[in-house]
Amino acid sequence: MESDAYKIVFEKHGVFLHTSAKRQNDQDSMIQGVIRLIEKTSDVLLQWIPIDEDGDLTQIHYSKKESPGSEACRAEDDMFDPGYEPDWAVISTVGTKVRPQENSSVAKPGNREKWAFSLSLSELKSVRKSKPGLSWSYLIFVTKEGVSFQALHFHQGGTKALLKALRKYVILAVSPKDSRLFLVYPHDSHALSHSFDELQMFDDGTSDLVSRFFQDPYSATFGGFSKVTNFFRGALRPQDGHHQRPLSEMAVGLEDEPGFEVITCQVELGERPVIERQAPVSEQEWESCIDSEGRVMNEEGLKKRIFSGGLCPGLRKDAWKYLLGYYPWDSTAEDRKSLVRRKTDEYFRMKLQWKSVSEDQEKRNSLLRGYRSLIERDVSRTDRNNKFYEGNDNPGLSLLNDALMTYCMYNFDLGYVQGMSDLLSPILYVMQNEVDAFWCFTGFMEMVHHNFEESQESMKRQLSQLNLLLRVLDPALCDFLDSKESGSLSCCFRWLLIWFKREFSFQDILLLWEVLWTGLPSPNFHLLVGCGILDLEREALMNSDYGFNEILKHINELTMKMSVEDILCRAEALNQQLAHCQELPLNIKELLGMADLKSPAPSTDTASPPQPLSPSQVHELDLTDSVSPSQPDSSIEILPTEDTTTSQSLSP
Repeated sequence: MESDAYKIVFEKHGVFLHTSAKRQNDQDSMIQGVIRLIEKTSDVLLQWIPIDEDGDLTQIHYSKKESPGSEACRAEDDMFDPGYEPDWAVISTVGTKVRPQENSSVAKPGNREKWAFSLSLSELKSVRKSKPGLSWSYLIFVTKEGVSFQALHFHQGGTKALLKALRKYVILAVSPKDSRLFLVYPHDSHALSHSFDELQMFDDGTSDLVSRFFQDPYSATFGGFSKVTNFFRGALRPQDGHHQRPLSEMAVGLEDEPGFEVITCQVELGERPVIERQAPVSEQEWESCIDSEGRVMNEEGLKKRIFSGGLCPGLRKDAWKYLLGYYPWDSTAEDRKSLVRRKTDEYFRMKLQWKSVSEDQEKRNSLLRGYRSLIERDVSRTDRNNKFYEGNDNPGLSLLNDALMTYCMYNFDLGYVQGMSDLLSPILYVMQNEVDAFWCFTGFMEMVHHNFEESQESMKRQLSQLNLLLRVLDPALCDFLDSKESGSLSCCFRWLLIWFKREFSFQDILLLWEVLWTGLPSPNFHLLVGCGILDLEREALMNSDYGFNEILKHINELTMKMSVEDILCRAEALNQQLAHCQELPLNIKELLGMADLKSPAPSTDTASPPQPLSPSQVHELDLTDSVSPSQPDSSIEILPTEDTTTSQSLSP
C-alpha cells in the first residue's frame, strides 16, 4: 500500500479497542483493528482502523479544517486520497467498502467505524502506557487540544516496535511526574532558531546555526556562553497539563485510565538550620596531619575541614593533587616522587604523539585538525581577564593549549569538547605546572566526563534529579516554574555542565570546586548548590511576571553577582534539612547518599507509601512484549537509551 504520495512505514495487526473498560474480556466490547504510521510528503500520520469480521479494513475520509458550514466540511462522501495532505488530523467521516454480500452477523458499520482515528504527529501531545500486570498492554494517545483517544490494546505485542517507529519522527521524553507517560516534542529547528535569535545566545548569525547545534551541541552552545535553548526545554519540560495544580491535588488515581497513578514528592520538612562557614585550612593545620614519612593522616577529617572552610591559597597546589586523585592519600614522600617521574614521562610521550604529526599527515586526519582548531579557538578566549592568561603571547595560553591537545591522546573516545578549557584553566592557574595540571585535570574529568558525551543522557539525568530535589524542597517554586514552562530547569544546564564556572568569580570557583571535590556530604552535592541558587532567587522569580525566556535571561544574568560563601551555606543547610526529614523518599536518600545500604529491602507484601520515581529508575525498567495467549502482553516497553559509548563527533 505505497505510492509516490504516501508510504506505510509501520503496520501492526491485532490491536484492539475495548469499548468498555469494565468488560475487557467480553468479545462484544472488543473491536479488532490495525495501527499504522503513514509517511506523506510533508507529514506523518498515526492511524488506527477497525477491521470487520471478514477481514476488510474500514476506509477513512479526511477533510480540511474549515468552518462547519463550509463546502469542505460537507464533502463527506470523498474517500481517503493518499496524495492529500490534510491541514489537521481529525477524522471527519468514516465509510466502508461496498461489498456484494453482507453477513447479517457482522456488527453495523457505524458501531465499529466511529472508533477509527487518524492524526498528524504534529498534533500528538503525549502517549500513556499501561501499568505492568494489567492484562494486555495498551497505549493512550492524547492530542494537544486535550482529546484523549480510547486505549488501544496490543493483544499480540508490538508496543515497543511502535514507540521505536514513532521515535524516528518525534522526541519521546519520559515525564518526570509520571514514569508511564511519554511527552511528545517535534524536532523543531524553526523554534530553536527563533529562541537563539530572541535571546541573542550566539554572537554569529550564520545560517547553519541549528545544524551545528544538533551536530555538536556543546560546540555551538559554548560559542555563546552555553545559554540553554528551547531544544532542552522541549526535551525535558514536564507535562503541560499540570502546570497550575499543587502536588497535593495530583496524588490521586485516574479512574478513566486504569493502571495509572500520579506520585507526589511532597514531604514535611523541618526547620532549616543556620550554617556558618569555618576558616580555611591553614598550612600549619595541614602540616600537622602529615606523618614523618609524608603520609596524610586523618584523610576524612581533612576532607570535612576542606568542605566546611576550604583551603588557604598556599595549600591548593599540594592539596588539590590529593583531592583530584593525582596523589594517593596514603602515599609517602618517596612514593610521590616516583609517581611524578612516571607520570611526567607518560605525559610527554602522549604529547609527542600529536606534536610529531607532520602537516602532510594532518591533512589526512580530520579529527585531529578539528580538535586543534577548536582548542586554539577556545584557548584564545578562556579567562583572558586573568593575569595568568592575558596578552597575546602569554606562555599560560600555550600550556593550556598543549594540555588540552594531549588530553585528546589520553582519551581518544571523548577527545575535546568545548567547555573543557573552562575546567582546566583554574587547575593550571593553581598548579603553575603543565604536567601536574594535566593529571589533576584528568582526575576532574573522571568526575564529569559524562557531561560532555554526545548523547547528553547524563545532563538530562542531572536536570531531572535537580528537579526532583527542588520538588521536595520547594514545591511552590516548582509549581511556579511549571506554570512558566520552566519546570525542566533547562535554564540550569550551564551550571551543571561546567560546575558553575561561569557563575562565580575566578577566586570563588577555586573555593567551590575544592569543596565539591571532597565528595561530601555526597558526590551529588553540586545539585544542592543549584538548589541553593534557586532558593536565593526564589522571591525574584515568583514575584515577577517572567515567562520562559525571561526566566532564562534572569538566570544567565546572575553570573558574577552571587557570593559563593552564601550559596554554600544555603546548600549545606538544605542538605541538613533533608537529612533530618523522617519521611524522605528512598530515591532522594540514595541521590544524596543518605540511604542505609545495609537495610534489607522492604517486602513486597508490606504496604508502604509510594515513592517518587527517579529518572534512573525509569530507565532501569526492562519490559518486553508478550505474544503468548496464556501470558498476555501485560507491559509496555521503555524505549532503549542511546548508546552512551558513542564517541564524540566533531565538525571542524
